[in-house]
Amino acid sequence: MSSDTDTVKRRLAFQKSYSQEHGGGWRHRSLIDDAKFETATNQEFERRERFLSRGDSISEEEVFVQNGGAASPPAVGHKIHGVIVTVKEGVGNLTRVLRVIETAKIVIQHIESRKARKKGAQFEIFIQCAGSLEGVTSACDLMKQSPFVLDTEVLGEAETESKELWFPRNISELDHCTHIVTKFEPELDHHHPGYTDLEYRKRRKEIADIAFTYRHSQAIPRVTYTDDEVATWAHVYRTLKELYPTHACKQHNAIFKVLEEECGYGPETIPQLEDVSNFLKRKTGFQLRPVAGLLSARDFLASLAFRVFQCTQYIRHPSKPEQSPEPDCIHELLGHAPLLADPLFAQFSQELGLLSLGAADEDIEKFATVYWFTVEFGLCKQQGQIRACGAAVLSAYGELKHALSDVPEHRPFDPFKTAVLKYDDEDLQPLYVVVESFEDMMDKMRNFASQIKRPYEVQYDPYTQSVQLLNTKGVLHSVARNLKGQLENLQHAIDKIQAFSLDS
Repeated sequence: MSSDTDTVKRRLAFQKSYSQEHGGGWRHRSLIDDAKFETATNQEFERRERFLSRGDSISEEEVFVQNGGAASPPAVGHKIHGVIVTVKEGVGNLTRVLRVIETAKIVIQHIESRKARKKGAQFEIFIQCAGSLEGVTSACDLMKQSPFVLDTEVLGEAETESKELWFPRNISELDHCTHIVTKFEPELDHHHPGYTDLEYRKRRKEIADIAFTYRHSQAIPRVTYTDDEVATWAHVYRTLKELYPTHACKQHNAIFKVLEEECGYGPETIPQLEDVSNFLKRKTGFQLRPVAGLLSARDFLASLAFRVFQCTQYIRHPSKPEQSPEPDCIHELLGHAPLLADPLFAQFSQELGLLSLGAADEDIEKFATVYWFTVEFGLCKQQGQIRACGAAVLSAYGELKHALSDVPEHRPFDPFKTAVLKYDDEDLQPLYVVVESFEDMMDKMRNFASQIKRPYEVQYDPYTQSVQLLNTKGVLHSVARNLKGQLENLQHAIDKIQAFSLDS
């Protein structure tokens, strides 16, 4: 595996451990939350990598100095600095270091330590802090004069170096993009309906573990669902099916009927991902891949670039069937799957994924926000009526009735404005974005994409299931030749149709 891929694995492993300290509540976790969280952890990871590059080992002990679960923001005019303090052997020396920094009024954001390499030293301590350079340097000079510090070094303002971000180039490399940033485990949040249900928690883990061993090109393992799980599915299925004719968009309703005929959709049986995946391949080339929980926003969006949808297999808790605090297979199969079989909606999803490849963290946040307000919670206009097209709305009957009522605010889709909307973590959303049509949504998104700064464009090759960087003349000439051939073929078809019309 390349060193770039190794770095990605270290980054995601760090994100997972960091999430346990900084991740906040689990109840309303969204792709937007994960994108914002990923931006913060990527910045922290770069600083940590700089520290680790100075030696081969680090202690497993980490100390986080936080304010309400998150690092304190720097004051106006202050910048983030990294400091390494080499502490002599002795009891209580770490406490003395912290006291010096606090006396200098430097805000500590993150601390971690490792065993020192220098003789006579006990620890090397990496401190991320906010303050003026003069204040940080003064504190370091003061520590150098103390009997408990051997050496100090100011690393300077902690800016992320400009590097080309690794992203998958072939569909098989999605095997490296299934790291769970915040694996959703009901025991971690007392708000989760399964928090006190030990059997449910055990069952969730059993099903989620399937995804950890899955690799590209394998058949998706089938799950034998329990009677309780089927009963939960049946309750939601019957309730939503009554609402779909008057609440769901026409594309969803048309494909839903085909899914009932070809994929075993019905209240008595929970469809298997492998069967639905094969159906989607025939319709739009999309396929499903089992996932154990919430991925990082970057990994999730990258999968869409290859027409792969990361899909859970477990079922929400039976005590709260009307809505799930995180994606479950009811959400995936009733909400997402039907519209992934629609060519335009599938194309929109893939193009959003292609835009994310190699994009900056702030742009990932924008794409995640657009995805949230369209693919997850989107509404559309059809024949003068508003209908649901977002999976989160289509898979939760409380949300579905609420979204189409007069209670929430409805705004027209403008990706420039939608990309910076604030996500609300209420159970029922107070704001929904309405698209004029799937075609209009696609056109506006492409216009928005042209404003995103990226050093290269990318193109998906469906024959090799690979992504090409359009960054050399040779590649551009090859693409141009292919496009020329397609345009000529299209023109021949138009000429034949026109000739046939004249003959008639």
